[in-house]
Amino acid sequence: MMRIFTGTVLLSLVYSLSFSQATHVITDPLARYKQAQEYMLQDNYALAYPLLKELQDKYPANTASDHAYLNDDISFYYILCELKLQLETGEANAEKYINTVDNNARVQLLAYNLAHYYFLYDNYRKTIEYYDIAGFENLSNDQIADAKFEKGYAYFNLKQFSAARPLFDEVHQLPNHKYFIPANYYFGFIAYKDRQFEDALKAFKLVETRPEYQGVVPYYIAEIYYLQGKKEEALNYGQSVLKRGSALYYNDQLKLLTGQLYFEKQQFAKALPLLEEYVKASPKVSKEVLYELSYAYYKENQLDKAMDGFKQLSNEKDSMGQNSMYILGDLYLRTNQKENARNAFQYSAYNSSNKKQQQISRFNYAKLSYELGYQNIALTEMKNYLRDYPNAENDNEAKEILVNLLANSNNFSEALALYESFDKPTPAMKAVYPRILFGRAMEYLNEAQLDRADGLLWKTLSANPSPSVAAFAQFWRGEIAYRQQRYDDAIRYLSLYLQASPPSRGEANPVNAKYDLGYSWFQKENYVQAQKYFIQVAPTITTVSPAIEQDAYLRAADCYYMQKEYGKATAMYDQVINNALPQSDYALLQKGMIAGIKSSAEKIKILNSITRQYPKSGLTQDINMEIAQTYIADQKFSDAIPFLNKITNASDATGLKPLAYLKTGLAYYNSNDNKNALQAYKSLIQKYPQSSEASEATSIIRDIYVEEGKPEEYVALMRENGVNVSVSEADSLSFAAAMIKYNNGDCTASILSLGNYISKFPDGAYATEANFHLGECFQKNKQWNEAVSAYAKVNQKGVGRFFEKATLEAARISYFELKNYEAAKTYFSAVITNAANAENTLEALRGLVRTYYQLKDYSTANESAKELLSRKGISTDDKAIASLVLGKSQQLGNDCNAAISSFKSVAAVNKSSWGAEARYEVAHCYFDMGNLSMAEKSAMKVIKETGSDYWITKAYILLGDIFMQQKDYFNAKATYQSVAANSGIPELKSEANQKLERAIAEEKQNSKIAD
Repeated sequence: MMRIFTGTVLLSLVYSLSFSQATHVITDPLARYKQAQEYMLQDNYALAYPLLKELQDKYPANTASDHAYLNDDISFYYILCELKLQLETGEANAEKYINTVDNNARVQLLAYNLAHYYFLYDNYRKTIEYYDIAGFENLSNDQIADAKFEKGYAYFNLKQFSAARPLFDEVHQLPNHKYFIPANYYFGFIAYKDRQFEDALKAFKLVETRPEYQGVVPYYIAEIYYLQGKKEEALNYGQSVLKRGSALYYNDQLKLLTGQLYFEKQQFAKALPLLEEYVKASPKVSKEVLYELSYAYYKENQLDKAMDGFKQLSNEKDSMGQNSMYILGDLYLRTNQKENARNAFQYSAYNSSNKKQQQISRFNYAKLSYELGYQNIALTEMKNYLRDYPNAENDNEAKEILVNLLANSNNFSEALALYESFDKPTPAMKAVYPRILFGRAMEYLNEAQLDRADGLLWKTLSANPSPSVAAFAQFWRGEIAYRQQRYDDAIRYLSLYLQASPPSRGEANPVNAKYDLGYSWFQKENYVQAQKYFIQVAPTITTVSPAIEQDAYLRAADCYYMQKEYGKATAMYDQVINNALPQSDYALLQKGMIAGIKSSAEKIKILNSITRQYPKSGLTQDINMEIAQTYIADQKFSDAIPFLNKITNASDATGLKPLAYLKTGLAYYNSNDNKNALQAYKSLIQKYPQSSEASEATSIIRDIYVEEGKPEEYVALMRENGVNVSVSEADSLSFAAAMIKYNNGDCTASILSLGNYISKFPDGAYATEANFHLGECFQKNKQWNEAVSAYAKVNQKGVGRFFEKATLEAARISYFELKNYEAAKTYFSAVITNAANAENTLEALRGLVRTYYQLKDYSTANESAKELLSRKGISTDDKAIASLVLGKSQQLGNDCNAAISSFKSVAAVNKSSWGAEARYEVAHCYFDMGNLSMAEKSAMKVIKETGSDYWITKAYILLGDIFMQQKDYFNAKATYQSVAANSGIPELKSEANQKLERAIAEEKQNSKIAD
């Protein structure tokens, strides 16, 4: 059994051991030694230390052989004093002594004191090390208890609780020991940590009223009761401690625990202040605590605070997160915040923790999306809801909402596909079907896909539409027929429209209908009927009359002119001139034509005055040609030549140049100037070899050379320009055979026969015509690449009989079918440069602007867009695309105000993807300018008024960006999440996901919830 010595016994033993062998007389130094020893026995180390210091100096270590016992005693006591007095030198001296002296009792005793020294300086590893060396054999009972506590405390601070617990266990059973109370505290803490709650509770109860622990222990006691399932005891105890009002280290935690206990009892009024105080005092709290506080606010009708708390739980994916969003959605509905309610239900709908809450949330999300105008999301969500929850209790309401969505959505393509996916459309759906068909037809019309638009308009009229929809369908069928030069159809449909006495809707109005009817009859050369409609559009004219009325008035005058009622025509032309209207130059030209009936001189005089009065007139070259023709008719050939030269030298008269060269040659020929006549004809066949004028010139050239006796020069000239002087019989027969099949409408056989002809006679007399007809057959068979290849060969031959038509068809196919916008640009540009037909030129300009748009070449497109906007009689979709391209160009130039104006012009007249893009760019411009409120308003307009998935999705992402700028993370995340979950556009889905991650990260930095 271990022997325990008291301190006095130990020192006596040391003394007796030290002096038992002395044989010499005790001198004065021994008296001082004894005095130091006496002080040591009295624990008066401060007095002992100087005596021992003096003795150590008197008996240095190098004299130890003379009095070894005395040196050893002095060294031991001296080091012990250093440790007791906590002198820095004691640490090193003690360690040296312990490691070098062969005296186990003294080594252990000094190790005990060194361990205590380290304990006082919080050097816990050294404390444990030297208490291990000290052991317990040479220690008193009190010292052993001290050593166990201090060693346990060192283990405790090093978090080696399993090593600390048995040491505290022994000391906490010694009620009279100085460490009894702290040992109980630390033993209780470790027992609490080891979930040995009875041991912990007993220990904590012993120390709970002690001043040093009364601020800490009550919280543990309350929590132990809670963890033991003694919730009433925990609540009563916690409440009693809080009522004391004393300072508690764990005051906030005890309030939280007590508040949570009240929360579990659903005593929310009592729970609320405790939870609230805890959350206010804490920089971060757990998501569970924030939920409990928010729910308490909710139950106590403090709705704003409840909403603010629940909103911060939107990142949570568990049942608590779902319930938070479900309640939040309800709260937002109760406070009429439908936008926020929609987003809350969206979070809940994407969480499957509670299936019933998820179903209700999905329905509410879809329904609120519909009510708030998020038509595309409402369509998708309601469709998916009906798929996933067939025959749900709100099934009928869901279907009715879907019907209304179909009726109100501008996304007619998706709406039509959705309608056609239902096996048995309801009566309500059938009622709205004509409107969907009509809307989709309008989208095709805006895309210039006239045949598809016309087909859907026919289906609209067959689907029992409302009178107004039927009337508008008739109008647009008439408009399409007119554009396709089917004038009889145009007259029929537009007349049906007018008979319905319909209201106006944009371009579809009675004025435009009568205007188109006037032109249709005019093209049929029925000038009486044409005049009737033109007069209805514009019975009179003023300086402020709209462009359509000005043009109709002028066309009515033309009708009188064509009916030879020259007096009435002249009076109307004078009205145009006197009001200085934009077409005054044309009116004066017509007056000149009337004057020419009686006097060529007067006609020429008037025509010459036009170029002086209107130097920038677009009719200048037409006037030059008319003057030249008049001189030629009067056989004043030399007078005609200067006017013809003006045409051939002009940069803007391509369509008239072949005729001008032909007439120039004719004038010289009739003036007996064969040399200049030949020069004019040569220029014609060299520059425009495929033109009908070149063919006509060929026979005249032949006559001149034959007349001059130079037939060989004629043959050489023809060969130089790729013209066969005589077509071989084989050439002619082969082409004739191919054309028989073509004229019979047999395109399959024609492709083979025409191909054979071209293969045999690639430069034959009919090669150009053969390639043209071959292109038509390929186009009819929808062999787009082959059609373009054939048309391209016609185009490469230059201006001629088939040039315009072939080049325009190549452009159309490249643009609409092949999406080869670079090729389309080339062909459209060629038509603009060389076409004689004004309608073809306008269509090519339309196509070129659209092509630049597709190529995103907005800066180059700028001038073409301005040119298109300046043209008379352009359609609404022409104005839309031109303004869109112009806005893009301005946007690139950082002129956002001008761009917004251009984009708004597009949005005002176009509901298809162009209008959608324009509306989006308006919002984007406002965002770039920092006007977030207008940016948000404009982005919502895109979402609510647009049928383009791409631009709607872009608008959603922009909305998320706006919310992020406003630090509204709740709505920003919901918006990005909606795109990330629902978008079928990969690049936008990826963008939304990236922005969602950034929003979550930024919110966490500012959130009350701890990680």
